[in-house]
Amino acid sequence: MNGFFNLNKPSGVSSAAVVGTLKRLTGEKRIGHAGTLDLEAAGVLPIMLGRATRLFDFLVDKEKEYEAVCAFGTATDTQDATGRVIAEGDRYPDAEQVLQQLPALTGDIRQRPSMYSAIKVGGKPLYARARGGETPEVPERTVHVERIEMLGPEPEHAFRLRIACGKGTYIRSICDDLGKLCGCPAHMRSLVRTRGGFFRIGDALTLEEARSLAEAGRLRERLIPLDAPLQHLRSTEAPAWMEKWVAAGAKLPAEKLTGEIPPEGEVTRIYLRGRFWGIAERRGEDLAWRVQIPPEEEVPA
Repeated sequence: MNGFFNLNKPSGVSSAAVVGTLKRLTGEKRIGHAGTLDLEAAGVLPIMLGRATRLFDFLVDKEKEYEAVCAFGTATDTQDATGRVIAEGDRYPDAEQVLQQLPALTGDIRQRPSMYSAIKVGGKPLYARARGGETPEVPERTVHVERIEMLGPEPEHAFRLRIACGKGTYIRSICDDLGKLCGCPAHMRSLVRTRGGFFRIGDALTLEEARSLAEAGRLRERLIPLDAPLQHLRSTEAPAWMEKWVAAGAKLPAEKLTGEIPPEGEVTRIYLRGRFWGIAERRGEDLAWRVQIPPEEEVPA
């Protein structure tokens, strides 16, 4: 199989375990995920199969959307519901007070993630250092939060939020910071990723659905084509007479191509007779291949 699956990862199952399940169901050895979800988080987890793994660097992973429940009254060392309580308070904010603080957490903001995050310091994840008894200094960094919407109240002094953000944003840190801004300790009770670039939760397969389709021999029907998640990139067509050049992986003269010719240093999808062949980068007067993926019928057996 060559393409993508859009999986809805359940809470309590690791991203690696989901990949392992799909590996068994498909028999595909080349498989991986794009955009790790924490163990307790659920939602969209893109799975790359076969030659799709070569397209990882070109997927849009900076546009993500989450639904999180922020619970007030306690803060934890992990900033989520799995951690040890490190602060308590009963000055619970109402919806209006929470809404007043949300603008301070949007735009380009400075964020200090939990020491139990996957950020690496000295080549080792912070969570591994913390669980080993270390107390690492967590680096502060700038992340981008496009918007935060209030979806409504939840039981036990909590609110459901919809958060659209960029790559590297820790939603549990937003909940922790929101508690500080509201004057009442808070943590992230639950998290669901509802969108990751092209992939949306409404189209996602559950693991149970994937197993059922595999048993019926129909799992391939839900395979997403290689170029479908790449529609944010330019599209360029090579003429039919250039077929041997394309098949040989030769540089392609930009002036002989049609469609969206990229400027210097930028990339485009390459098509021949309407079929996707890979991604090339503009270098001077030519387009040089970054990733060449011939259509399956063109690959020798």
